[in-house]
Amino acid sequence: QVQLVESGGGLVQAGGSLRLSCVASGVTFSSYNMGWFRQCPGKEREFVAALSWGGRRTYYADSVKGRFTISRDNAKNTVYLQMNNLKPEDTAVYYCAGDPDILPTLVKRYDNWGQGTQVTVSS
Repeated sequence: QVQLVESGGGLVQAGGSLRLSCVASGVTFSSYNMGWFRQCPGKEREFVAALSWGGRRTYYADSVKGRFTISRDNAKNTVYLQMNNLKPEDTAVYYCAGDPDILPTLVKRYDNWGQGTQVTVSS
């Protein structure tokens, strides 16, 4: 089973940027499709972005399209989420997930979450 450790969160002003990282272990990372999810205060966890194992396919939630970019470094077993032009509504705990079969877009498919990383965007 994949183990995931997220990092890179913090406090940033609206319009600022952050880059999140997620290091995976326990699996052949280069064979795993990876995704980012978030849980905003008082809301259910939701999909943010996903990237295929080879890095050729990406998929984004409409709310982050054009502002967030998902990427990966297979040599470092790491997936990134570059977040630009952050908005207060992006405030959430961000989690990553891995899937050997499909792009990770469905929250209910996963139950092996890391601790997440907190992102707070002030207005």
